[in-house]
Formats: sequence, C-alpha cells, structure tokens
Amino acid sequence: MNAKRFSQPVEIYVGVGSPRVIENVGQAYDVLNQWGGSRGPGHAQALSNCHSALTNDGNVGAARVAFVAFARARGILVPDALTAAMTEAVREWL
Repeated sequence: MNAKRFSQPVEIYVGVGSPRVIENVGQAYDVLNQWGGSRGPGHAQALSNCHSALTNDGNVGAARVAFVAFARARGILVPDALTAAMTEAVREWL
C-alpha cells in the first residue's frame, strides 16, 4: 500500500471534531464513498481518479490533486476551512 501513499497528507474536516489526515488513495476513496453531502463533477472526478489509482495503477498524484480539489470545493480542506471559520467569526464580532 505504500505505493498508493500521497506525497503529502491531506487534512480535512469531516463532521465535528479534529481534522482527519488522509495519507493514501484508499483513505481518500473511503471518504469519497462515504460522502453524504452533495455530489457533483468534482466528486465524480476524484472518485474516478482514486478508483483508477487503486485498481489500475493509475496516477496517485492525479488522485491527490482531484481529492484536494474536491475537499476545497466542499470547504473541508483544513487550511481553507480554518480561514473561512476565522473570517466568519470576525464578521460576527464586527
């Protein structure tokens, strides 16, 4: 499974609590399969890229890029989610 490891982990928020660290294609694929939010082209692309990387020696880097794009679009990518939360908190205090 090491060959399916991402070059850098991807941290996301799913539900309430601490960030979840996604270190490989299998973990990303699980998140995508269990995703209960809206699904669209970005979800389909990430799921397809991860499936390909898992089953057909597809490109792990492409799977990571698609997963990051999906997470960013859904607002669950840790740096983006934290920035959005801080911006909203400041807006509420002003």
